[in-house]
Amino acid sequence: MTISWLQAVLLGLFASLSSMPDMGGSSIGNYTLGRPLIGGLVCGIILGDMSTGILVGCSMQVVYIALVTPGGTVSADVRAVSYIGIPLAMVALGSYGLSAASTEGAALATSFGTMVGTLGTVLFYGTATINLLWQHIGWKAVEKRQYKKLYLVDMGLPWISHLACSFIPTVIMCKMGADVVEMIKKALPMDGIAMKTLFTVGALLPCVGIAILLKQIVKQVTDFIPFLFGFALAASIGINLVSATVVAAMFAIINYKIKMLSVNKAAVAADGFDDDEEEI
Repeated sequence: MTISWLQAVLLGLFASLSSMPDMGGSSIGNYTLGRPLIGGLVCGIILGDMSTGILVGCSMQVVYIALVTPGGTVSADVRAVSYIGIPLAMVALGSYGLSAASTEGAALATSFGTMVGTLGTVLFYGTATINLLWQHIGWKAVEKRQYKKLYLVDMGLPWISHLACSFIPTVIMCKMGADVVEMIKKALPMDGIAMKTLFTVGALLPCVGIAILLKQIVKQVTDFIPFLFGFALAASIGINLVSATVVAAMFAIINYKIKMLSVNKAAVAADGFDDDEEEI
């Protein structure tokens, strides 16, 4: 598989749009288009192999499933993972003749995503640094009461930041990275120690994402029971992840209804106590 200039430009455009406020803010940009799960679909459509793109995106999404960005602290840039890591991983899978559904293919994909995600932090902080210039212009406009100028500062000038730190690097790395993947293939054969190490480390990376997620949601030992329930269903009934999610959603609704009944009863009891107090 090779990546043409047109495909690289489209990937660069989506890398920029995944964080632009003009796309609907963080909800549509960063937290939708920028996620590897959605990025895999987009990359698959652009590169003409939707199934491989989705499978690679799923593999990378597990690693970053619990990624949060408190303040300006970012451990990995998922935009780079989605629109640089996924295309290069697809090229690598094609070069090595691996299927994205295989264990080796998933391990190779997650390894590429992790490497690019770490590199992407440089691009993220570069964007943030350039945006400080536009912020300074915005403060000057406020001081001079030139409020209409804020539209340019908020929705126009940030395009320069993302063109410099998202669009151009993505285009170059996606186009030129295919040749680098070919060089890696020749230098690191499949049966070599380096590739075997890469596969082993890559296979363990999803465990890191799941562990971080559990650290956030598990507060006591009994919280593991709902988490393991899905695996029990998959092992005993043979349902897939989508079916397990639907079952989990049903239990979540039931739990929500029970919680709301308890809240309503407490509110009614409190109102009744107040009425009795007024009568006395």
